Amino acid sequence: KVDNMLKNHNLAQSISDVSWSKFTTQLEYKAEWYGKVIKKVDTFYASSQICHCCGYKNEGTKDLNVREWTCPKCHSNHDRDVNASINILMQGIIAN
Repeated sequence: KVDNMLKNHNLAQSISDVSWSKFTTQLEYKAEWYGKVIKKVDTFYASSQICHCCGYKNEGTKDLNVREWTCPKCHSNHDRDVNASINILMQGIIAN
């Protein structure tokens, strides 16, 4: 998974600087310590492309340079990262 992310030159340096396995291990340890459960979202889940308001999938937002977009179905305005965060949160809630 990390190898695929490193192919994106915009992300490569940031990803190389992070020890993913150490982070994951620490996160799992802390979750267990506090009695919490970690829910994993599929790597290919299109969190930034799906409107969190109506569920419309906007294929035009695949490009990482698209930072904001308006849903053509419900006309909600989205910040790419905030929208993705809400969608990931909802996936975690649904998984319960």
